[in-house]
Amino acid sequence: MTVTENNTLGSIVANNLSTSKVFNKYGLDYCCGGNKTLHDVCKEKNINIKEIINELTDNSVITPGIDYNSWPLDLLIDYIEKKHHRYVREEVPVISKNLDRLCKVHGEKHPELYEVQRHFESSANELSTHMQKEEMLLFPHIRNLVKAKTDNTQIVPAPFGSVKNPIGMMMKEHESEGERFVRIKHITNDYLVPEDGCNTYSATYQMLRDFETDLHLHIHLENNILFPKSIALEAEQ
Repeated sequence: MTVTENNTLGSIVANNLSTSKVFNKYGLDYCCGGNKTLHDVCKEKNINIKEIINELTDNSVITPGIDYNSWPLDLLIDYIEKKHHRYVREEVPVISKNLDRLCKVHGEKHPELYEVQRHFESSANELSTHMQKEEMLLFPHIRNLVKAKTDNTQIVPAPFGSVKNPIGMMMKEHESEGERFVRIKHITNDYLVPEDGCNTYSATYQMLRDFETDLHLHIHLENNILFPKSIALEAEQ
């Protein structure tokens, strides 16, 4: 894929995941904001577009990685469930416990910890409901779309009508969680541990950073690959 100013951020990363490193460097949102063109984003952020295109096409930085874009949709769903949904369910209790401990020990000197805890707990609750809706409603229907095409049979009707309906809802929820972690990142000064921070402080902030990174990839795989391909598959049938 030749990168031009008219490509969307999402399509660039969908074609080669390692380009996300460049967007992360410039603080550009390729998951929830993946539908914006490189031209529009660079104009909005006052970034030299020639410079960023050079970095996006620099073979010493951009390397071949996992080509999620070529995966069958049912395989991609399996991966999202077993990799990203499982990660969220495993990490949330650990991070929540650590934040509770930090608030008790450091909350008096660092009251921002209570705000971080509040945002994270809200995110954890919303993500739990969000993933359930995907696993029980949306993902089974997409699997049915794939099966109908493979077997050349009729699509099993869904209670929500077109796949566009739940996808629209999921994308709005993705945007909300993306914004929530922008706030967490701001409150923590980009996960900067204060001088009086203990080992638990450092470990928790690193876990929050890792959680945000995983969430970005999770949202990217759905918003920029799974969802548009599912809509196209439904239209095709």
